[in-house]
This record gives sequence, structure tokens and C-alpha cells, in this order.
Amino acid sequence: MTVFYQFSATRLQGQPVSMADYAGKLVLVVNTASHCGFTRQYAGLEALWRQYAAQGLMILGFPCNQFGKQEPGSADDIAQTCHINYGVSFPMFEKIDVNGAAAHPLFQYLKTELPGMPGGRIKWNFTKFLIGRDGQPLRRFAPITPPAKMEAAILAAL
Repeated sequence: MTVFYQFSATRLQGQPVSMADYAGKLVLVVNTASHCGFTRQYAGLEALWRQYAAQGLMILGFPCNQFGKQEPGSADDIAQTCHINYGVSFPMFEKIDVNGAAAHPLFQYLKTELPGMPGGRIKWNFTKFLIGRDGQPLRRFAPITPPAKMEAAILAAL
């Protein structure tokens, strides 16, 4: 089993989920925020998920409040913003840290495998990591990369 599948996280509703549940899927892991200039990317992520979920794409959203305090709300607040304002139906997880000593182990791993900027830190909300069907990290996308610009990489990996 690859390292990615050894991690787990907790959904916004409180259920623990093993990344092994996504074995065989192409997974896009995204750190999100509800009050960010990039929050409109939720709509593009949802469009990608609806278009390619049947072919094996899974998108996982991980809210984070480390950048400009742009995710200050509770799990209910986050769910309301995602579902009502942007129609998000892909899985959303509990708010986590992505940098620093308290960073979620999944993000520690992804930053090591796909370091991106010097030091491997995540620069801002909506950094995206594409994980292959075999659990191997494939590519990191910057926060400014809109979901539509990732479509070619997604199709190539599907």
C-alpha cells in the first residue's frame, strides 16, 4: 500500500475517513477557505468533479484558517458556504493546519513529495495536489491555478 493510503482525516460531519477508501481513484486534494479571493474556485472544482467523478476523479476539500484568517467559521459555517453558495457536493473535511508543527500529516507528506516553492510550504489557500490512481503524488498546482486549467492534467491521469 502506498503512503498516501495510510492517512486518514475527519469529514466536516465528524466521520473519520481513510485515504485508502479512495484507492483506484484520481484524487485532487485542496486546502480551501470560505473568505478568500480564490473561494470562487469552489464552483470550478465542483464542475470538474461532476464532469469526471464517474471516470474516477475524487476531490477532497480541507479548510484551513492559516492564511489571512480566511476560514474562521465552524464546521456548519463552512458547510453552508460550500453547499449553499457554491453547490459543493464533493467531500469536505474538518478545518486543519497545512503548515507548521501542527500541520495535518497528509499535508506534511504531500509537501515533502511535491515541494513546490522553496521550503515546501504551502503559500496560500487553494493549493492543489493531484494524486494518481495508484496513490502516488503526481502534480502540485498553485493557488492561482483555476480548476479549468487543471483539466488536461486530470484527463491525462484518468
